[in-house]
Amino acid sequence: MLLIKNGKILTMAGANYNKGYILIKEKKIIKVGDMTELDESEFKDSDITVIDAKGKYVLPGFIDAHCHVGICEDSVGFEGDDTNEMTDPVTPHLRAIDGVFHMDKAFVEARENGVTTVVTGPGSANVIGGQFAALKTYGRRVEEMVVKDPVAVKIAFGENPKTVYAEKKQSPSTRMATAALLRENLISAKEYKELIQKHNDDMENNDKPDYDMKLEALLKVLNREIPFKAHAHRADDILTAIRIAREFDVDLTIEHCTEGHLITDILCEEGVGTIIGPSISDRSKVELRNLTIKTPGILSKAGIKVAIMTDHPCTPVQYLTVCAAMAVREGMDEEEALKAITINAALLNGIEDRVGSIEAGKDGDITIFDGHPFEFKSKTMATIINGKVVYERKNNEKI
Repeated sequence: MLLIKNGKILTMAGANYNKGYILIKEKKIIKVGDMTELDESEFKDSDITVIDAKGKYVLPGFIDAHCHVGICEDSVGFEGDDTNEMTDPVTPHLRAIDGVFHMDKAFVEARENGVTTVVTGPGSANVIGGQFAALKTYGRRVEEMVVKDPVAVKIAFGENPKTVYAEKKQSPSTRMATAALLRENLISAKEYKELIQKHNDDMENNDKPDYDMKLEALLKVLNREIPFKAHAHRADDILTAIRIAREFDVDLTIEHCTEGHLITDILCEEGVGTIIGPSISDRSKVELRNLTIKTPGILSKAGIKVAIMTDHPCTPVQYLTVCAAMAVREGMDEEEALKAITINAALLNGIEDRVGSIEAGKDGDITIFDGHPFEFKSKTMATIINGKVVYERKNNEKI
């Protein structure tokens, strides 16, 4: 067992404690409460590790809601970059876990800065890029790191697929072709689903369709088991993503959402979730000309569910809290910014049953800071994943 006591606990689940405790057993949080409710005598004969977090901030482990950690390896170059399979614009069958290098230094730097979960996957070169996975930032191999696989299928609009395939002199080289390719494959997946259903209903008179790995991946979206993660910066691309999602009655989140603040009213009407970032970067392409760190605050104040991402390596994963703090500086409510890297990030990726808040029954993923995590000088004192201390500051400041 692990007991964290005396800390200022921000649970992201409603109740906070100026001086509280968390009890973790067998990887799960079993109790959270005020120190006045804790009877330490009941643990006198137990095998228990105690962390005294007096004067420290204790929060759920942070979640990077969209990045490429482990797939675009740190300081390696082409040999370690498996972000985009730029040989086919439609690759829904690709799985993030098959491209992740679990020993990537970025995982170490993530947990050194309180990030305990990353949602990582293929990039945005293809119209349909592949399947994202939610991973813990600690584990001996990728199978031990999986929180949920897949969490979504990545799709992309706008400049990226246009540029990649125009250079190859093949489709899609226009936004129209991007949308058409996505529709074409969703229609094929619907027909595939109907043939499977006909076979299941009457096996004697209806042959089962030949197995199609790409269409099988899209069935998870059509069945609303997982959403699309829709890469879209520009307002028109955001609206195209929503239009197609509504046509096929599927769920989606808008990734990047750079011009979301220009169509806030429509996003409110549609009720879509947004995963915003990278906000700390240059305007390296036309689609980013309206990039502003104010976007998360504008959307959250309008009632839109917002998560903040780094899009690592665009912004290194260790600066996730910096991205959130900058959003606060530019108008976002502080609690909403904390939610954007904890519970909202979990909700928008369908992993809120495991992570994102400090509640009984959830994974024992905790981060401890010596000050508020949005204060520039605050340091991560400890990071705990599945009830195990995976990082502890060593420079004469032990927790």
